[in-house]
Amino acid sequence: MTDFSYQLYSSRNFGPLEDTLRMVAEFGYGAVEAFGGIFAECSDLSALRATLDDCGLTMPTGHFGFEMVRDQPDRVRDIASAMGMSAVIVPAVGPDLRVQSAEGWRSFGRALAEAGKPLQDAGLTFGWHNHDFEFAAVEGEDKPLDLILAGDPSLVWEVDAAWIVKGKEDPAQWIARYSDRIIAAHVKDIAPEGEATDEDGWADVGHGTMDWTALMQQLRGTPCRHFVMEHDNPSDDRRFARRSIEAARGL
Repeated sequence: MTDFSYQLYSSRNFGPLEDTLRMVAEFGYGAVEAFGGIFAECSDLSALRATLDDCGLTMPTGHFGFEMVRDQPDRVRDIASAMGMSAVIVPAVGPDLRVQSAEGWRSFGRALAEAGKPLQDAGLTFGWHNHDFEFAAVEGEDKPLDLILAGDPSLVWEVDAAWIVKGKEDPAQWIARYSDRIIAAHVKDIAPEGEATDEDGWADVGHGTMDWTALMQQLRGTPCRHFVMEHDNPSDDRRFARRSIEAARGL
């Protein structure tokens, strides 16, 4: 049986972190994925780890901003070690770093790989998580995701299939293209056109338009071992967490 994880960003607008951890454990998740805001607010890593352990949860993956990875690699490494992470993922870059040239994205890919070297040297897996902007062609046919991952063959990919769809591409084709570099996946769903406008058009997993039956089958044929539920703006995180894992168990 697949052990599903929960991206804590989904609950950033709700109760205290400890309550969120107990909620996801209650619903049967085995793991959580951190986002950078957690560690900006957490001054006691040992207490957070103790809460994880008490809830029976692990934190195998975590999101950290590019600037933090580049400028504070020791801090990132220490957090990852304290939480028991095996993989550090850069989730995005801000609009000011979203260059509009192929060489700019190639350069960013090289910079990303260079920033991650201290973490890799410490035994961590390091890579990138996509949004939709990586699929907007620059200078003809070049796609930023290709150019980023060309930065170094050691860069891994946490695939977000729903954002690929938002980028007007076929996630199955991209999963096949980089199947050997996928170590994690965000499992999220898109509401039918015009629905869930108060939730930015996202849906609970299994209640939207994504073909997760086919995608999960494909992903299970890759090195992907972390399947992370996420909703970018749920109006009710308990509803999202519960309905999503219920649906995912049938995939």
